Amino acid sequence: MAKIKFIEHNGTEHEVEAGNGLSIMQAAVNNKVAGIVAECGGACSCATCHVQIDSEWYAKIEAPSDIENEMLEFAIDYEENTSRLSCQIKISDELDGIVVRTPESQY
Repeated sequence: MAKIKFIEHNGTEHEVEAGNGLSIMQAAVNNKVAGIVAECGGACSCATCHVQIDSEWYAKIEAPSDIENEMLEFAIDYEENTSRLSCQIKISDELDGIVVRTPESQY
């Protein structure tokens, strides 16, 4: 189980707990965090779960796959070394306290 802090583009914060093995996207959707559309349901076939990971955490998560990198090309407000698709980040005890920022828009 890990605590995740979501920060919306307007500064609103949501702290949620989520079980290991879920994706950060699933944790956001399950807890009604605004800013995560998750149109494809986590299939890595869109970029509507785009988030930005705080730099101190970015190095602690697995590197994005080639498919994820291709999808990130369609993300609004893409930033190298912070942008990720939240459906591709699996929650583990090591991510307890991770800070995730949602963009102003997913479209």
